[in-house]
Amino acid sequence: MSLDRKTEAALALHRFGFGPRTGSIAAISGDPRGALLAELDRPGAGRTVDPDLPHSGVAGRAAFGFQQERQAARRAEQDARKAAAGAMGDAPGGQPQPANAAPASPEMAAAALSKPGDPAAAKPKPDPGVPQKLFLGEAKGRVEAALGAETGFVERLVWFWSNHFCVSVDKNGEVRAIAGAYEREAIRPHVVGRFAEMLRAVETHPAMLLYLDNVRSIGPASLAGRNQHKGLNENLAREILELHTLGVRSVYDQDDVTSFAKIITGWTIVPFRQDPVHGGEFTFNPRMHEPGPQTLIAKTYAQDGVEQGLAVLADLARHRATARHIADKLVRHFVADQPPPALVERVAKRFLDTDGDLREVARALVMAPEAWAASRAKLKRPGEWIVGALRATGVTPPDIQPVMQAQNMLGEPLWRPPAPKGFSDDTASWIDGLSQRLDVASQVAVRVSALVDPSAVVDTALGPLASAETRQAVARAESRPQALALLLMSPEFQRR
Repeated sequence: MSLDRKTEAALALHRFGFGPRTGSIAAISGDPRGALLAELDRPGAGRTVDPDLPHSGVAGRAAFGFQQERQAARRAEQDARKAAAGAMGDAPGGQPQPANAAPASPEMAAAALSKPGDPAAAKPKPDPGVPQKLFLGEAKGRVEAALGAETGFVERLVWFWSNHFCVSVDKNGEVRAIAGAYEREAIRPHVVGRFAEMLRAVETHPAMLLYLDNVRSIGPASLAGRNQHKGLNENLAREILELHTLGVRSVYDQDDVTSFAKIITGWTIVPFRQDPVHGGEFTFNPRMHEPGPQTLIAKTYAQDGVEQGLAVLADLARHRATARHIADKLVRHFVADQPPPALVERVAKRFLDTDGDLREVARALVMAPEAWAASRAKLKRPGEWIVGALRATGVTPPDIQPVMQAQNMLGEPLWRPPAPKGFSDDTASWIDGLSQRLDVASQVAVRVSALVDPSAVVDTALGPLASAETRQAVARAESRPQALALLLMSPEFQRR
């Protein structure tokens, strides 16, 4: 059944974007598909420019310096305590020092002068630290990009690829400091470029090398391996084959994983302690690299050094299994939990025919009739739903922390997937969190109810997609906050 243009426009914004803003349904109703395609063709699509957000190398070095300073401060505090304890022990009869002795630190002096319950005795709010400040700055930029997008299609693609090639800030402070820079540097520049270029950027980025432990992977027969008796780490090799390219249970086996792990030994980062200018940046260390040719999926790679691994990535990016795996994930994300086989095959063919041109792959998805005919059954992931609520109500939060806390509560903490496969795109994985969404919806509604008219938000957020039941529930609500909460929890707003 064909849709009228206004309904198609509303569907486009929910299925392919982050939901409507004021006036956006009307703005693209003349040509909804064309509006999505125009966003793909916009110069600089996917990129963000913010001079306050540093390069990953700068961010990593700042985080390392912060950790070093904190460790030094802890050692100094421990030394001061030992010195104070020693001085007390040296006093006659083991008595405390004279009253005019200097306290061990200003903080100890303040505590000694404060009474229990005295506000002066309260501990000051701890500094979040450099890694967390960098994380929050990147999070703010990411959410603002989604809020400001016309349709949000390219930003949705950024979020898709960032989840496909995920890293986790739970790994350590170094990854926390550079996770946002990783998305900006390895994902955004290639989101409408070629898959091969994105793959290379991702797998050589310090965030990925740290997350999947390749910085410590040493070839057994390499110079470092022979001298240090340290071994191979297969994490990155396995996830590249299983998750990033070919897909699980496809054309490779365990021997291929081991061979590939040897091929990418030496892919590491410049040690922070050794180089204050380039520490934390990608480097190839030939001392760690397993020498000699390696065979992977029936092909022998005889290249020397870093070129051996790059040649493998280039072949993986063009493999038929990769095209099928990527097509299936894209259709599953945007269209249906059970991807229509014909649509998957068409998208995979476009991937192969264009040598992995991701703009053309996204175009094929948008132009496919099946992408519009599928029922609106997919539940939006928490991050998408939160951004959609902010877009619908016209709110740009001045503080990003409540947004991050809401994502945490809903089970999708930013850049903290539970495993290297990323967050699930299946509705079943998120259905149990609907009660928590009600809590978030109520909080949002209370904050913005004085600023917006619920009936107007129905037209902004849903337009022709709003059912009579939803319109009636909003109209009959006992208060504005209740009306807005009911809207944000409606099936039409929750689903793509």
